[in-house]
Amino acid sequence: MPPAKKRARSYDPAKTRAAVFAQFGHVRQAVRGLSPEQLALPTRLGEWTVRHLVAHIGMAVTAVHRALALPEPPKQDAVLLDWPFATAVNSAAIDEFTRKVAADHQDLDAHLADIDESLHALLAEHPGTRLLQTNVGALPLDDYLVTRTVELVVHTDDLNAAVPGLDVPYDRQALAAATRLLADALAVKAPGGSTEVRVPPYAVVQCVEGPRHTRGTPPNVVETDPLTWIRLAAGRVAWKAALEEAKVSASGERADIGDLLPLMA
Repeated sequence: MPPAKKRARSYDPAKTRAAVFAQFGHVRQAVRGLSPEQLALPTRLGEWTVRHLVAHIGMAVTAVHRALALPEPPKQDAVLLDWPFATAVNSAAIDEFTRKVAADHQDLDAHLADIDESLHALLAEHPGTRLLQTNVGALPLDDYLVTRTVELVVHTDDLNAAVPGLDVPYDRQALAAATRLLADALAVKAPGGSTEVRVPPYAVVQCVEGPRHTRGTPPNVVETDPLTWIRLAAGRVAWKAALEEAKVSASGERADIGDLLPLMA
């Protein structure tokens, strides 16, 4: 995947920070009520249990802590839209780290509370322009926090899928940021203007090489809801299954974008 040529759309830093805290707060509230039996349930993430998943959600947030503990890079050498395509790097190391965190923190409620408190302190201390060394390169803190909304929304959905009736809510701003970033990533992966992908009410992008649409009804249209889009982009649901279940509509000869998904591995 070539690096993105331009920065993604702008995100309001204050709204992004609020979204991260809100979604993490929803997870904390849900985890507080989980029984040992529920924490031992399997998830759709390989051999991970719910306990492992919760530990990993905490890790997704403390990635900010770990990055801020490193020296600041001399210059930015990545953009926000590079991030979705680098999420599969070091999967074995992530698995090992997740298992260690899950084993070391038996009281997950207390662990998440500590993360929340320390993140508030760190973000009060550091400006959004502070560069972080991330898995994709040097990014500003404000941009990296947008990626945390994707991690939190995707793994909140994993948590809801694993625990029947849990129904952890999705913060609107977190869902919007995650939807927009992943929609823009599709446009980077398949640049063009022949197909319009709509994820109301948060995103519309043009993608796929071919004749560019300029007015009227586009000849090639894909439309779905935000959660289905995020599941498609993150590999939680297959394109064909989403079509068969009427979770996504696709009209036009260039509307089959199944070969472009998932965006994240």
